[in-house]
Amino acid sequence: MSVLEVGDNFPGNVSFGYIPLTPESEEITSCGIPTKYDASETFKNKKVVLVAVPGAFTPTCQANHLPGFIQNIEALKAKGVEQVVVIASNDPFVMSAWGKANYTKDDFIIFASDSELAFSKAIGWTMGDRTARYAIAIDHGKVIYAAKETERGVDVSGADAVLAKL
Repeated sequence: MSVLEVGDNFPGNVSFGYIPLTPESEEITSCGIPTKYDASETFKNKKVVLVAVPGAFTPTCQANHLPGFIQNIEALKAKGVEQVVVIASNDPFVMSAWGKANYTKDDFIIFASDSELAFSKAIGWTMGDRTARYAIAIDHGKVIYAAKETERGVDVSGADAVLAKL
């Protein structure tokens, strides 16, 4: 696998670890059970935005990257987006807690783990031992936007940049 570009099919066999939000696991201190999120299969049937961040609870990710997607849920839905998947190299427990700390209450935005950077390494978008900061929009299996930040900050992978390309 290599860098994804507009027009490419989203690759097969891509999955992430995540903990579905349930009434039993909605408290930030409840752990839940990690499960497999089959991105390849899910992305075949939905319009999805995949957002990668270097780390949950880190300054730029928490203050500048994630809030745009949370604040623009209705705008994303208006553009036909059915789900936003936020990934990082953190484990599923940390990603689940990050989602809860940001008051996500349903599965429109899910927080998942790119365990051992399997996906990010496969497309060449890592930052040392972390996922790089990037966004990929997929419409029923086809990549319609893919951009990785080359500088510090959130320019091409933020909600405003993604919304402009949908």
